[in-house]
Amino acid sequence: MIADVLADAGARMDRAVEAAKDDFASVRTGRANPQLFQKVLVDYYGTPTPLAQLASINNPEARSLIITPYDKSALKAIEQAIRDIPNLGVNPTNDGNLIRVTMPELTEERRKEYVKLVRSKGEDHKVHLRGIRRKSKDDLDDLKSEFGEDELNRAEKELDAITRAHVDAIDDALKRKEAELLEV
Repeated sequence: MIADVLADAGARMDRAVEAAKDDFASVRTGRANPQLFQKVLVDYYGTPTPLAQLASINNPEARSLIITPYDKSALKAIEQAIRDIPNLGVNPTNDGNLIRVTMPELTEERRKEYVKLVRSKGEDHKVHLRGIRRKSKDDLDDLKSEFGEDELNRAEKELDAITRAHVDAIDDALKRKEAELLEV
């Protein structure tokens, strides 16, 4: 029972760390990255659809992306969805078959804004990890009638170690992203 609670907590925290890394990847650096557009939703015939399901995204050069829709009638909707992305500052061009997106150079001020944004996202993900820990701790407390206090204390220490390891993983990903953002 205790092992199940700890395994569940570890698995949920693993997914939270992966979500944090995906979230960090969606913040742009000086290079064009197809992951910037992974979470973009396009209004495709009245249904919000992820851009990755509507088009292929290629990265031919360091600062440009080419988006080729599978359905040419979605060009305008994709172009509008990219224009509506906050804090990106891009102006896509549509040539009738594909959309070109050229990423502008990042100023030092803009880089620092992105670092603040990434730190904020990192803190949000760490709060989520602590929420998972709290829920797992409550689950362990519910097992007091079945197990001895020593076993529960050991399990709680193990839960703290698991949480600490996952928080450290988020911190490491955050440091890598900050270094990437501040690299000129």
